Amino acid sequence: MGTFAKAIRPFVDRELQLAAAAERAGNSSMAFGHLERAHILGQASTVQHIRVHWRMLAWGLRQRRPKECLGQLLRLAGAATKTAAGWVPSGNTGGSNVSPFRSLPLPADLASLIARAQRGAE
Repeated sequence: MGTFAKAIRPFVDRELQLAAAAERAGNSSMAFGHLERAHILGQASTVQHIRVHWRMLAWGLRQRRPKECLGQLLRLAGAATKTAAGWVPSGNTGGSNVSPFRSLPLPADLASLIARAQRGAE
């Protein structure tokens, strides 16, 4: 695992924990929102990118959302093959409701965490 992946992992882990807690509490939309935040944080790391899409796929299966599941299978393949080359659109939330090629504005709090992880990776 690269240095950025190690530096960003605690932030991704936190969002994944919040997603699991929201889902346990019965709030599936909040859970997916945390998965989207985890995606934004981890998408520059192949390991973290795949990990988050895997969790999004599992969420889609539990919620019985075929479109999300299909979208996540395609995104898993893309994450595994394109991330290392840097072919990830900044700020993309990773759900099937957003084109996998579309860049989105980076939330300020997440931009700060990404910058912190990048500094830690130097």
